[in-house]
Amino acid sequence: MAAPLLEAKNVEAFYGPTRVLKGISFEVAEGGITTILGANGAGKTTTLRALSGLVRTAGEIRFAGQRIDGLSTEKIAALGVAHVPDGRGTLVNLTVEENLLVGAYLQRDKAKAAAAMERMFGYFPRLRERRQQQAGTLSGGEQQMLAISRALMQGPRLLLMDEPSFGLAPLIIREIFQIMRVINEQEGVSILLVEQNVARALDLADHAWLLETGQTVMSGTARQLRDDEQIRRSYLGF
Repeated sequence: MAAPLLEAKNVEAFYGPTRVLKGISFEVAEGGITTILGANGAGKTTTLRALSGLVRTAGEIRFAGQRIDGLSTEKIAALGVAHVPDGRGTLVNLTVEENLLVGAYLQRDKAKAAAAMERMFGYFPRLRERRQQQAGTLSGGEQQMLAISRALMQGPRLLLMDEPSFGLAPLIIREIFQIMRVINEQEGVSILLVEQNVARALDLADHAWLLETGQTVMSGTARQLRDDEQIRRSYLGF
């Protein structure tokens, strides 16, 4: 069995003195889509922030066999981890094209950066139509498309996604999730997804981990969690 691309062992995370993650362990397979589920306040967003070096942590986090806990966010990104945060995080005063160029800051080859931008416009044609438009004037769905594209401009091996469906219309959500699957299959980008829309997350993912008050309480294939009626009623609310 191949080694996981990402492995977290007994990871704790802190906001000041407050311990939010209480020793969680999980992994993400190379080339797979993994989802982290749980109620509000379970620690899902904090988990992604811990992996990106945005909060103080204890425990061990390995990416492609290398310890990344304690590294800066910039160094983690340079190793191949891209983070699409909750709230999208687009640079609202820059144009769509400028946002994408910011995402390509790790790419020194201008031809490769231009080719990557063309791929993003292929995934999300609306961004091509709005390439000279300020990001702050885009719709919520377009901003989410831009946030995903900007992260992919880094050429990551792992994409961390925090609530990509939040506040979006069902048709836009469906489009974004379809593109996420294409990106996984065609570009080989592994995805770690935090998503309140549990049914949609389990439809997309191969594997799921369930968090409860900062602890991992269950894991299995997405199908196992989806098909277990007791788990659905007790933890997943659908």
